[in-house]
Amino acid sequence: MKKLLVGSLFVACSSAFAGHGPAGCGAGSEYIFPHADEWYEHVMAATTNGSASQTMAMTSGTMGCQDANGPLKLARLYMDKNMEQLAADAARGQGEALNALSALIGVQSADKAEFDATVKANFDAIFAAADTTSAQSYDALVKAMSENATLVKYLG
Repeated sequence: MKKLLVGSLFVACSSAFAGHGPAGCGAGSEYIFPHADEWYEHVMAATTNGSASQTMAMTSGTMGCQDANGPLKLARLYMDKNMEQLAADAARGQGEALNALSALIGVQSADKAEFDATVKANFDAIFAAADTTSAQSYDALVKAMSENATLVKYLG
């Protein structure tokens, strides 16, 4: 019984952290109980989500978990807080901020030079103007990576 309660609490906490309502994202929320409005429907959706579908959905960015997809979400947050330093490093194609961004995305050392070169080559698109927002820069970075055969694998 204790394991069930602890498991339910874990699912509820992780779901609330994900920011997708009381049941979180996953098959339970998206397909089985998409219009849950009773407490027991939320519990059943959370239970379904907690039975591995939520983990898979968050990793792949599917079933309502598009904004919870691990490394890319961290990259977006990092860009939001480090735009100036990141722009300076991107213009040079090297630097601490650029290294940290590639590490957050999970770029392997074998692909690091390609990542740096791609960011530098797409500087004008990623950091289009002084008033470019981090969201716009992030979208442009994802676009540049999606057009690169080596880097597209890091987009999930």
